[in-house]
Amino acid sequence: MKTLRQMMIDAMLVRGFSVRTHESYLYAVVKLVKYYHRPPDQLTAEDIQQFFLHLVKDCHLTSASCRLYFNGIRFFYIEVLQWPSFDVPIALPKMPQRIPELLTRAEVASIISACANPKHGMMLTTCYGCGLRVSELVAIKVRHIDGERRLLRVEQGKGAKDRQVEIPDTLLKGLRRYWQAYRPQAWLFPNSQLPNRALSITTAQKTFRTAKRAAGITKVGGIHSLRHAYATHQLENGLPVHQLQRQLGHQNIHSTLRYVHWVPNYQG
Repeated sequence: MKTLRQMMIDAMLVRGFSVRTHESYLYAVVKLVKYYHRPPDQLTAEDIQQFFLHLVKDCHLTSASCRLYFNGIRFFYIEVLQWPSFDVPIALPKMPQRIPELLTRAEVASIISACANPKHGMMLTTCYGCGLRVSELVAIKVRHIDGERRLLRVEQGKGAKDRQVEIPDTLLKGLRRYWQAYRPQAWLFPNSQLPNRALSITTAQKTFRTAKRAAGITKVGGIHSLRHAYATHQLENGLPVHQLQRQLGHQNIHSTLRYVHWVPNYQG
């Protein structure tokens, strides 16, 4: 008989959840089990409610972290243990509504210019120029670039969906120069030590942090700041919201509309 852990993994696999979601959801259930030292199918709604109180009061988790725990535990009880519903009254902390410290065009250019390695500069340029998530950036293969139609194929982005992203002319020219200089084979940005493997997400994040520090940029935010910058700059240029939604790969238009609130006097 399958263990509950394997049943949960299987349930996530058939729904096409990302590796990161797998890890986060499993971690939430493991933490719940360790807290009570009892199998999860022996816990009650009151037990779960008390666990979330512990996360807020004792662990001081943020609202985002608490919601991640909630989603993982709710998925487990509904999809694995087959609870008819998850009517557990849990008071989660309110999500703070903050506008991130958005990078200006000049700051993006400074960060890219601060890259000592031209490969890293091209990687960050591609991330910004196409508004990519870091997981999408490191997964680009040379064959994903359609130079004739100026399109980048993003395979299995968030939500396990493929999409086509327009490549600006200046970026396409840069990518051609990059390919002529380095001749990458399978991966556009391969691991320097193991060329047959993709660059890791951690390396891409570290590259951005190093370049930002070298450029003297002190605004808060990691490599995802380039995606935020891309979105707001595109809206400032007059790109319609529905087109930006397709570029970013948002399933829900409301995810894209938040950028409109960050662009004063947007006329879309």
